[in-house]
Amino acid sequence: MDSRQEINFKLIGKFLGMLLAILSLLMFTSIAWSVFYSEHEAISALLIGGGITLCSGLILYLSCIKHDHRNIGKKEGYITVTLTWISISAFGALPFYISGAIPTYTDAFFETMSGFTTTGATILNDIEAVSKDLLFWRSMTQWLGGMGIIVLTLAILPILGIGGMQLFVAEAPGTTPSKLHPRITETAKRLWGIYVIFTMTQTLLLMTGGLDLFDSMCHAFTTMATGGFSTQNESIAAFSPYVQYIIILFMLIGGINFSLHYYLLKGQFSKVLNNDELKFYLKLIFGVTLLFSISIIIFYSSGIEKAIRDSLFQTISIITGTGYVTVDYMKWENFMWFGIFMLMFTGGCIGSTSGGLKMIRILILFKNTRLELKRLVHPMAVVPLKINKKTIPPEILQNFLAYFIIYMLFVIFGALIMTGFGLDFKSAIGSTAATIGTIGPGIGSVGPAETYAHVHVGGKWMLSFFMLIGRLELFTVLLLLSPSFWKK
Repeated sequence: MDSRQEINFKLIGKFLGMLLAILSLLMFTSIAWSVFYSEHEAISALLIGGGITLCSGLILYLSCIKHDHRNIGKKEGYITVTLTWISISAFGALPFYISGAIPTYTDAFFETMSGFTTTGATILNDIEAVSKDLLFWRSMTQWLGGMGIIVLTLAILPILGIGGMQLFVAEAPGTTPSKLHPRITETAKRLWGIYVIFTMTQTLLLMTGGLDLFDSMCHAFTTMATGGFSTQNESIAAFSPYVQYIIILFMLIGGINFSLHYYLLKGQFSKVLNNDELKFYLKLIFGVTLLFSISIIIFYSSGIEKAIRDSLFQTISIITGTGYVTVDYMKWENFMWFGIFMLMFTGGCIGSTSGGLKMIRILILFKNTRLELKRLVHPMAVVPLKINKKTIPPEILQNFLAYFIIYMLFVIFGALIMTGFGLDFKSAIGSTAATIGTIGPGIGSVGPAETYAHVHVGGKWMLSFFMLIGRLELFTVLLLLSPSFWKK
């Protein structure tokens, strides 16, 4: 789209209306669990919430159905993606609020935003008291948010043509996703196909570990999305070592670029084995797990298997931003929980369901630092920065450096804001890092054994905003706050 053209708000409205209609239908599917478990308390809430969402979507769609059919451009793409995540969270919160399971709309919105952004931060102090249908809807919000509601729509309703690429890119700005097919709709279908296959596989494996269909589906949904919502108050600590190992495996898979999963399934092993980001991701997990395992054995006289399992689980859970817990890491030695805090600034691979800075950015920062040291010793040497044997252009490096600086500034200033809402500094910076990194549990009073229920109302809205910008990788939302964006 020509940047001088006016923004096509009717096209944006039509797309949002369509998304809300789809959301309502997905909301209705949770009613099946009401019937199965004979829990009828939330049926009316799901029907009313879904009905409001459906009517709102249809009204918006029909009022915007007549537009000039221009392909969606960059500006419309960024606006649509941001409004999508706000809208689905606003309407997705209705069943929780109407049912009374979450008494205030602020808390319901926080929980739902946490779901769709796959953050996993919760205000529920007694998860097991919530009805099964609402817990299923809670898990589904993460599953939909994992691969992205926009990508889902492009996969099943390719009405936007090639212009849909702007929506695809707007969900992960700063890098262009690997296109597995020349048509964006085919790329979306293949990504979702892989996502569904992994989810179904994990569901079956969890059922072989003794979980029923409900718990298996809910945890498969939230594992593949690297979201972290559990149906149990104790999170994954409530389950057997077998179940924990299955979840470890699929958290690891969820944190890998889904393009690499596609190449692996196609037998293109060299693209997987020679991927620098994947190797860095696996090496970091191995190194941290080894350090934590040795520390647990020394300080807590733990058995070797349990020490390795707890260390591996928490390392992968935090790096991928899943946020599941099997132990309260705040009870570990100070250097260990501080190590967990530092891992909150990593994230999985680009093109995965993980949040955070992403491994590729961390890797490029490390490589660039090493090259700068070489240049100091050899000022005349020309040493290009390479990833996967390809030279990284200066503009990409500048983009990554700018993103890193802005990310860290948001964490610092966010922590200062949260102290204004009554949190001590450790809890403030922990909550900010955990929400921007879409991790969930932080440190301090929002650690793995606690919830966000005690946070001030204003703080919950601020943290909801942090979840949004973290899920959309800062630039998408920040562009909308720039006056120059709205100029013709």
